[in-house]
Amino acid sequence: MEFVIVTGMSGAGKSTTLKFLEDAGYFCVDNLPPALIGKFADVCFSPDSGLKKIALGVDVRSGMHFEILFSELAQLNSQGITMDIIFLESSNDILIKRFKETRRKHPLVEDGRIEDAILEERTLLEPVKSQAKIIIDTTNLLTRELRLELHKALNDEKSYKNLIITVLSFGFKYGIPSDSDLVFDVRFIPNPYYKSELRGFTGKDKVVQDYVMEWDVSTIFIEKLDDMLAFLIPNYIKEGKNQLVISIGCTGGKHRSVTLTDALARKLESYNYSVHCHHRDIEKDALRGK
Repeated sequence: MEFVIVTGMSGAGKSTTLKFLEDAGYFCVDNLPPALIGKFADVCFSPDSGLKKIALGVDVRSGMHFEILFSELAQLNSQGITMDIIFLESSNDILIKRFKETRRKHPLVEDGRIEDAILEERTLLEPVKSQAKIIIDTTNLLTRELRLELHKALNDEKSYKNLIITVLSFGFKYGIPSDSDLVFDVRFIPNPYYKSELRGFTGKDKVVQDYVMEWDVSTIFIEKLDDMLAFLIPNYIKEGKNQLVISIGCTGGKHRSVTLTDALARKLESYNYSVHCHHRDIEKDALRGK
């Protein structure tokens, strides 16, 4: 029997995760008091239960009872019942934004601020996060991308790595992405913008890709960046990092950075990492009439 516990930061995507698991054939129960986990497991593991896959949503909504989770998990382990813990993570800024957009109250907020509640929740959840088999950082993930990560984690768990890499193109004139971990400036590469026949295209078009990649500096840059990341990424994973944002910028974020971001993403995908590619500013010049 597969037994999964879904937990993590409030607003990080636990409800979406449980919906995905339900669609995947799991019997899902959300917000079960931790004190009842043992009794619930007894029912589920009884010979006539008919259940093969179970998922429980557990988090700080349980209040003071949340701490019982650890003793319940230890008790299940002593009975030979194994389980996988899926931990959903996200950055403070994104969590605050999600709570404000949905106008929902954080479960730990009484009269204080959301920021303080998030910090308190991180402290409470650190012990369970350290036991998690699968950690997914949803900071830069769309709903469909989260579903893809869950599918990878549950169906290819032996090779799944708790690191999601976002490769992001941007234009320096629109500002450096605030969530960047690594930033690379490719404005040293000849600019297709100054070729009138290429100006209206983007780095998603073959004519621009061919122009950008015909220069030796472009291919050498990708090769050197690939070599550096081959060293860095395993060390990031070893250190426990679960989200890496690599930003590549040119002047407008339309030609050079888009081409090289796609080229780097293809390189990283060949190593079986979870890679998501985004182009933040690719349409902005068009909106400005340029």
